[in-house]
Amino acid sequence: MLLDTSGLLCLFHRDEPQHEAARQAYQAARTRLTHAYVLAEFVALGQARRLPRPAVLEFLTDLAANPDIEVVWVDQPLHEQAMQLLAERLDKKYSLCDAVSFILMRERGLQDALTTDRHFEQEGFRKLFG
Repeated sequence: MLLDTSGLLCLFHRDEPQHEAARQAYQAARTRLTHAYVLAEFVALGQARRLPRPAVLEFLTDLAANPDIEVVWVDQPLHEQAMQLLAERLDKKYSLCDAVSFILMRERGLQDALTTDRHFEQEGFRKLFG
């Protein structure tokens, strides 16, 4: 499954209403994939939610070092593919981070996303909760 920003927030923050659902989905996953734009977006989300910055950074450092999670470091071609997808979906409110996720999910044959974001469903994927 793809680990999206909102899913990571639910996993990270015990006070999130979907925390337990996120934890269970994460533990049940055979594949865990995320990317650099999710990590960047998570830092910004943590700041917006006024979460303790040291805890947010430690969570992301641990996530990136976890051998059970593949982190894709976005390069120029992947970034350009995501920009093209956004240009093709002008009727949607997808973020650049979403677009990278959708491309990677298609490339890897993934259907499930640890997310509360309805954009994944709009693009034909399955959000696991929320």
